[in-house]
Amino acid sequence: MSSYKEPVAYAKQSCDTMMRKFRAEDLPPKGHFHYHQGVFLSGVYQTYCLCGEEAYFTYIKDWVDSVLDENGDIHTFDPGQLDDIQPGILLYPLMDRTGDPRYRKALDTLLPIVKDFPRNKEGGFWHKKEFAEQMWLDGLYMAGPVCAEYARRFNKPEYREIVVQQALLMQEKTRDDKTGLLYHAWDSAGREGWADPVTGRSPEFWGRSIGWVPVAILDDLDFMEESDPGYDSLCELVRNLMEAVCRYQSESGLWYQVVDKEGEEGNWPETSCSCLFTAALCKAVRKGILDKGYLTPARKGFEGVIDSLQWEGEDLLVGNVCIGTGVGDYKHYCERPVSVNDLHGVGAFLLMCAQVQQVRDL
Repeated sequence: MSSYKEPVAYAKQSCDTMMRKFRAEDLPPKGHFHYHQGVFLSGVYQTYCLCGEEAYFTYIKDWVDSVLDENGDIHTFDPGQLDDIQPGILLYPLMDRTGDPRYRKALDTLLPIVKDFPRNKEGGFWHKKEFAEQMWLDGLYMAGPVCAEYARRFNKPEYREIVVQQALLMQEKTRDDKTGLLYHAWDSAGREGWADPVTGRSPEFWGRSIGWVPVAILDDLDFMEESDPGYDSLCELVRNLMEAVCRYQSESGLWYQVVDKEGEEGNWPETSCSCLFTAALCKAVRKGILDKGYLTPARKGFEGVIDSLQWEGEDLLVGNVCIGTGVGDYKHYCERPVSVNDLHGVGAFLLMCAQVQQVRDL
């Protein structure tokens, strides 16, 4: 990577670009405790951990403080969707740094919601209350790491059991034996138009949803001991999934919106999933789950993303990011609009840069 800057330099340029664009309290959706801000600020926090620039930590704190009141109650969030649990991960470093009891109060509000969240007959969390009986891959990122850290910090092993159960059930219900990839969703009731009448699975492998899975589970493993029940199974899940994902990396280093259909009409290389896969490869190598040979596709992925970036003055632009999507067919995913510098994309980009930075000398 000699012709490229240090990964953390790109991360800092991206953080600075977004901080010029948005005051912390204005991050969209403004005033709402939601994973859009949560994943972006998780990336900002990882950047802070690498470079130590206090402006980044202050920015995170300013956003969290804008959505909490003086008692630690969250102004606006929807307890009926896992997406509004994910920013809880930001509360831990704020609690550690400040000792402010509001952050623990907010965590103690969020985590029981996860414990009591609606489940299908197999025990899997619905993705949202309005999506009865449906499990989506994205949910493992929204609720997993915040539960795993809560379990470790506060000696609440029941939350670790939730993390393991949900991940292994998701793998069981969505994994395709032929490709090794995971379908975006599973409908246990088989009622949705997209659900296979026999398996209940959705029909396509959507890149970003798959990317959340190893990123989430590798974060979960940070808060587990090797002797914990399910630890080895989660490592195996990551190993098998990333081995499968690497078979679908394009020559450019990027992965496609629909992962297994490069070259088919309408499909396109998608930046956020490419970032998440690259981040997961690096962290899996660091944790000893994958061998160092997997740094080759990781570096190729990083360089592919960097080559796709554009600049507008001193602003760094992360483009070709799917704006988000529900579950659907091939046409549905391919026709989703793309965005530049939305919080999904920049968050995934920052997570990638942080992980690549940490393997640069391996």
